[in-house]
Amino acid sequence: MNERYRRTLELLSRHGVDFVVVGGVAAVLQGVPLVTFDVDVVHGRTDENVDRLLAALAELDARYRGDPRGLVPTRETLLGPGQHLLSTALGPLDLLGAVAGGLAYEDLARDTVTLDLAGLAVPVLSLPRLIEVKEAAGRPKDLAALPTLRATLEEIRRTG
Repeated sequence: MNERYRRTLELLSRHGVDFVVVGGVAAVLQGVPLVTFDVDVVHGRTDENVDRLLAALAELDARYRGDPRGLVPTRETLLGPGQHLLSTALGPLDLLGAVAGGLAYEDLARDTVTLDLAGLAVPVLSLPRLIEVKEAAGRPKDLAALPTLRATLEEIRRTG
């Protein structure tokens, strides 16, 4: 795993942020041979969690990607279901309030696996649930990844 991604997840964990890793990093961590360029997480949208998340984002010097004004996420925006595509000192980070038709942190947290990344316990959306989420999202890049996700899941089940 990319060291910058690991350090991003470590920082979120150190701040006590409730999150689930989704997207390409979740797939790669479970053995799927994909290339990904950012860390995608669905974060809990409680007041307390968003406050912890804001502290982590300040440490990361997080700013909205592609915005020349250098805007930073606010408490109000992070409490909503929207997407926050950020540039950070450790690389791209996508914060998602919800995915695939409104699935929030609470909906996904029960379908996670905890993976050990060099001593760091990371909550990752399970591969079967990740496949469901990508199917529901229906974006071309998600649909393109589905055959590889399914093949990896079948291999895990066959050899597991």
